[in-house]
Amino acid sequence: MTHDHDLVLRPTEAQTEAALNPPPGRTGGDLVVETLAGLGASTVFGLPGQHALGLFDALRRSDLRYVGLRVENNAGFAADAYGRVTGEVAPLFLSTGPGALTSLSALQEAAAASAPVLTIVSQVPVAGLGGGRHGYLHELRDQQAAFRDVVKSVHTVRTQSQIPSAIAAAWESALSAPHGPVYVEIPQDVLLAPATLPQVTAVDATPHELVPRPELTAVAADLLAKAERPVIIAGGGVVRADAAGKLRALAERVNAPVVCTFGGKGAFPWEHPLSLQSWMEDRHVTDFLEDADVLLVVGSGLGELSSNYHTFAPRGRVIQIEADAGKLESNHPALGIHADARLAVQALLETVAERPDEKAPARVAEVLNAVRERIDSQELTLEQDVLASVRAALPPKAPSFWDMTILAYWAWSAWPGPLHSAQGAGGLGYGFPAALGAAAADPTTPVLAVSGDGGALYSIAELATAKQESLNVTWLIVDDGGYGILREYMNDTFGQATATELTRPDYVALAESFGVPAVRTSPEKLREDLAAALAAPGPSVVVLPALLKMFAPTHLG
Repeated sequence: MTHDHDLVLRPTEAQTEAALNPPPGRTGGDLVVETLAGLGASTVFGLPGQHALGLFDALRRSDLRYVGLRVENNAGFAADAYGRVTGEVAPLFLSTGPGALTSLSALQEAAAASAPVLTIVSQVPVAGLGGGRHGYLHELRDQQAAFRDVVKSVHTVRTQSQIPSAIAAAWESALSAPHGPVYVEIPQDVLLAPATLPQVTAVDATPHELVPRPELTAVAADLLAKAERPVIIAGGGVVRADAAGKLRALAERVNAPVVCTFGGKGAFPWEHPLSLQSWMEDRHVTDFLEDADVLLVVGSGLGELSSNYHTFAPRGRVIQIEADAGKLESNHPALGIHADARLAVQALLETVAERPDEKAPARVAEVLNAVRERIDSQELTLEQDVLASVRAALPPKAPSFWDMTILAYWAWSAWPGPLHSAQGAGGLGYGFPAALGAAAADPTTPVLAVSGDGGALYSIAELATAKQESLNVTWLIVDDGGYGILREYMNDTFGQATATELTRPDYVALAESFGVPAVRTSPEKLREDLAAALAAPGPSVVVLPALLKMFAPTHLG
């Protein structure tokens, strides 16, 4: 009898030949790129540094595409976006100490958004590991400690023979639900030393499936079928698990209205009769969710932005499907189902009975009408017109990446469809470098980036990357002369704003100095100018001088 654990992958003739006769001049860096290629990687993001030169030299001998950015944090954002749009692992090559540490805020965003980024970082020579104070350049007492609280898993290599296994383990971790960033560190001398090991030709790193427990899904299905007022909250886990189709089928079977969190935009059709869209910050929606006797939460931890700043207090029974065990019942008592969203929703579809409810669409329409009346009463025509112009200019399947800026906060609630933003960790500078990562993943589709002028200054250097790589990204910069949302917060809270006003460059002239075409537009011409920029190949910049305002919050009482 043959058992699964007795099976061994047998090399092909070509793999055996490659192993027995490896090409000359290989180093530890080659083992890294060979392992990545064996795992299926095709593109690497990063920034070189002294200790990491062995990695980058090995790229020259591989078929991996390298996309180099100008700041490590931006390289992390680009890798994050690549992972989000492809669902594949995005390798990120960085150097020791300052280079690695500069990526931390990008990796925090990747962790919050469950983006599978494989960060491979150089280290000081092996003798310097463990806290010895040898005085190496970039030396830290414990470099991995800085990453341990941010990434899913940490892997340290001390010999070349450990490289394939460490990278494979990290790869598997990055793709196991919930996806997320991982960290591998390899000392400089290990990367540079001649490699005597056979060429790496095939690596197995199959991620584990997170299957729901059947007794839990049976109870959940019974609760949904017998509910009087069921409602579904669709989070980012639905999108990442590619479970939108199954979620729609479930919602239609039990006639449950669906609201998408900001990270879950695209998980449910915007114009569907059961769609509450994404008005998570509106009290009318919050009240509706609280009135549900059974609330199914799929792929969301009901954190700050998904709970109207923790003012949401459910009165009914909560069912929570979540791949991150730490988020189960972290904010509200629930029937917690630790599982991948796709597998759990499929299990519910297989067991739940149909639940007729002819009144559900009318209840949804009543809530959305109340939301629209509240927004329309605030005389925010400019903001709504600008958002509508952006939407009209963007081709239907073109992805968009949004920085932390007022127009993005509008888009979280009002944008009718999928978008990608930095709302997971909330750091500035995400939009443009993330859009570059998405454009590297699919060069046939235009990509939109949206930033305020404050966020734009975080990533302005990447205009050089966009030009060098000829990436099809159009960057919309809404220029209001400062940190607009912070200006609003401070004026509302303290009566005046401090440290929010910015001296900024002429963004059109600055873009043109990089060889990137740019235009200054107006709200009236925005749709036309943005559509023209998106239709042109290569990078472009559209600058919109405008002072936008946020709609009034509902969580302050």
